Amino acid sequence: MPFRDPNRAQDLATRIEHEVRERLEEAIDFVCLDALVRSRQARGLPAPEADSAADRTEYSQHVLAFLRLLDAEVAPPDDRRASGHAGNEEARLLAGQVARARALPDYWQRFEALSARFLADPDASGGERRGMLARLFSRG
Repeated sequence: MPFRDPNRAQDLATRIEHEVRERLEEAIDFVCLDALVRSRQARGLPAPEADSAADRTEYSQHVLAFLRLLDAEVAPPDDRRASGHAGNEEARLLAGQVARARALPDYWQRFEALSARFLADPDASGGERRGMLARLFSRG
C-alpha cells in the first residue's frame, strides 16, 4: 500500500508546503494584479500588457509592497522572521508567509483584511510608499 509507506510522511509535508505556496502565490497575484489595474486606471494609463517589461516591473513593485505589508502585519507564530531563506527579498518574504499560512489558524482572514486595506490605500499599493513613521504621524 503506497499510503502506508513510512517514507510518505515527508512527501505529504512537502505536498502540503507546495499547495500552500501555490495558493498563496495565486492570492498574491490576484491582489497585486488588481492593485496594478486600479493604479493604472487612477493615473489614466492603459491596461497593463503581459509582454511589457515596464508593466512587469510595476507589478513586481506591487508584489514586494504587499509582501512587506504582510510581513509587518502578520506576526510569525514564534515571533521570528524568516531570515535564513536563500534568494531575494521577495523569496524570503514569501517563504515567511507560507510558514505563517501553515501555522496560524486565522492567517487567511488576516490576509483578506490586509488585501482589502492594500487595495483601498493607493499609497500602499504603489511604488511610492510613505515611510511607516510618516504614516503613523500623518506626515509625508
